Amino acid sequence: MLVRRPEIPIKTAFEIQRMREAGQIAAIVLKRMVALVAPDINTYDLDQEGRRLIESLGAKSACFNYKVDEKHYPAYTCISINEEVVHGIGNLNRVVKAGDCVSLDVVVSYEGFIGDNAKTVLVEPVSDDVRHLVYTTGKALYRAIKLAAKPGKRVGHISHAIQSFIEVNHLSVVRDFVGHGVGRSMHEEPPIPNLGSRKSGPVLKPGMTLAIEPMVNLGSYVVEIAEDGWTVLTRDRKPSAHFEHTVLIGPKEAEILTTAS
Repeated sequence: MLVRRPEIPIKTAFEIQRMREAGQIAAIVLKRMVALVAPDINTYDLDQEGRRLIESLGAKSACFNYKVDEKHYPAYTCISINEEVVHGIGNLNRVVKAGDCVSLDVVVSYEGFIGDNAKTVLVEPVSDDVRHLVYTTGKALYRAIKLAAKPGKRVGHISHAIQSFIEVNHLSVVRDFVGHGVGRSMHEEPPIPNLGSRKSGPVLKPGMTLAIEPMVNLGSYVVEIAEDGWTVLTRDRKPSAHFEHTVLIGPKEAEILTTAS
């Protein structure tokens, strides 16, 4: 029996404008949080500053109380350090130190639409390996957007662009978590893996809005869930990096919606 996947939403002009507004807010919050990352700040205080920034801009955190099965996410942003890949929870006892790489993931809801972005920050001085990891992951995101997030391409073109660039740089892409469509909900169709064939996945069309997010490990791609039920950890406890933008598939190329003006 053939199982049909749900349709990928095509946004109207009104919806695209709301997505731009939500994306701007998410980008501003992320930029301001990035500026606060420094030795001796704890991740709870950093998360609470994210909450205040989101509220000051008239939006809500789309992370707080997000439900999976019977679990509710307890923080307003995701803050993941070193071996924490994604979904780290702010904690008074987790203090940023020199040499860390800190991944910040900000997802906001504004006027019924989602803005979603992430960035990994280096807390100097860092090792050459960590610098290579973070630089390469960020470059992989922008490379995939430029080369593959275009009408007529497939989702697999994005996946392949990320995987091929990461692996030629001797790093590994996380396989258990993926990017996704985004709009009125945080997670819409289609899933966007960070590895795969160019021939895989649906064809991209103007009006689709996607959250593209390479998650890349210095060591093995294998991950596991921490005891808190949310934080994703590298099994070998080597560092990980995470970058993300919300993009609109335009008539000829992608527009990044989460760039702070």
